[in-house]
Amino acid sequence: MENNRTIKSALISVFSKDGLEELVKILDSKGVKIYSTGGTQKFIENLGISIIPVEELTDYPSILGGRVKTLHPKVFGGILNRRTNHEDKLQLSEYKIPEIDLVVVDLYPFEKTVASGSSEEEIIEKIDIGGISLIRAAAKNFKDVTVLSKKEHYQELVDIISKRDEVSTSLEDRKYFATESFSVSSTYDTAIHAYFNSVKSTPLRYGENPHQDGWFSGNLEDVFKQLHGKQISYNNLLDIDSAIMLMEDFKDAIPTFAILKHNNACGFASRPSLVDAYSSALEADPVSAFGGVLISNKEIDLQTATLINNLFCEVVIAPSFDLEALEILKSKKNRIILKQNNTIFPDKIVRSCLNGTLIQKRDSSVESIDSFELKTNYSPTSSQMEDLYFANKLAKHTKSNTIVLVKNQQLLASGTGQTSRVDALNQAIHKAKTFNFDLQDAVMASDAFFPFPDCVEIAGNQGVNAVIQPGGSVKDNLSIDYCNNNNIGMVFTGTRHFKH
Repeated sequence: MENNRTIKSALISVFSKDGLEELVKILDSKGVKIYSTGGTQKFIENLGISIIPVEELTDYPSILGGRVKTLHPKVFGGILNRRTNHEDKLQLSEYKIPEIDLVVVDLYPFEKTVASGSSEEEIIEKIDIGGISLIRAAAKNFKDVTVLSKKEHYQELVDIISKRDEVSTSLEDRKYFATESFSVSSTYDTAIHAYFNSVKSTPLRYGENPHQDGWFSGNLEDVFKQLHGKQISYNNLLDIDSAIMLMEDFKDAIPTFAILKHNNACGFASRPSLVDAYSSALEADPVSAFGGVLISNKEIDLQTATLINNLFCEVVIAPSFDLEALEILKSKKNRIILKQNNTIFPDKIVRSCLNGTLIQKRDSSVESIDSFELKTNYSPTSSQMEDLYFANKLAKHTKSNTIVLVKNQQLLASGTGQTSRVDALNQAIHKAKTFNFDLQDAVMASDAFFPFPDCVEIAGNQGVNAVIQPGGSVKDNLSIDYCNNNNIGMVFTGTRHFKH
């Protein structure tokens, strides 16, 4: 076939020899010329198979204790040359560079060396340079070169060769192996980066629980300056992160105060004065506020600090503190006081998942009132629109499934992290009633659409008369019809805000 490439020569340099014997033997039986070096060369020669030492190809010995063996133009030129490029062919001929059609590499076991508790010197020596370079070069030139980047691929190539009369691979085969190789390269570099970050990381008292070790990798001083208090814990940092990300969406608002517990806001309010904002935030759930993380979008003044000092709280965060306010807050020895810096946060969020990582763009979407799409005959009032805007931002920063109930720029209650939206709503209603809030004329925000009209019916029966949600259910009309029949206003944002 036109896209098939015959393998006439192979460069093999691997750490693990497991499964290599069968591949080497089938390549040799098909007349493939094999280049190798070091321990791989000895392994193949012990099988009674002739090889060409890389040192003979490059006319240069392995140097620096084996650190430099394959890093040579005759090796990389043989891999990277484009078989259909006339100029490349002329240069191969001029410099007597043979083509290399197959590259087989198994990298030094960096992660296993780190996990074994080896010394830093031993770990550094297990950072593969030549191998990773060979993998990337061969994967880049996948149109002409086949690359095997881990021992699990040996048998796959054996199976491919066994099914054909000649030793060849299709373009589809080579692209598959190239994709796998870039994954290997990425994972390898990520592990090295993680190691160097952990070397510089800050040890924490413990992880999420006392029996777990914990570290933070990064520079916390870029985000805040600790003015007072005990060492910040793993759980503190999670709450601090949630608090700061939430307040990012309110940093330009009127004085706003939030109280968080287990990464969710249990109190939140905006008011003309900061002391009133704090008082209203605390009013929403004074029970959960105990031991919470507090954050303000404005300088904390003496009056506000005096009230805060009556509450046991773990952390207080603000862009600045009045000097007298700071002295009052420092009266509690262990209270962590953080002066927040104006920080630009990474656009990507990374978290571990199974044996790898999940990466996504940060949810930076904030839907404006002008973008809301009115879906009902009844239109919310201007003050309700402000509350819907307020509630929607809160829902974005609350664990899914969530329902948020708001009135007059104050969080009344929220249902957090529930397995159904109805459960989240019932939790929010129960909590609001526990603290004697009147839900008449309150608004409701949902992080995702309503598949059924049950939530708007339950909320409407409690006095809620304006709703904001993303929309997008095939049964949106059921909720819309209920709202139209019961004088409830509903707007769609078109944007879902799941948070897991």
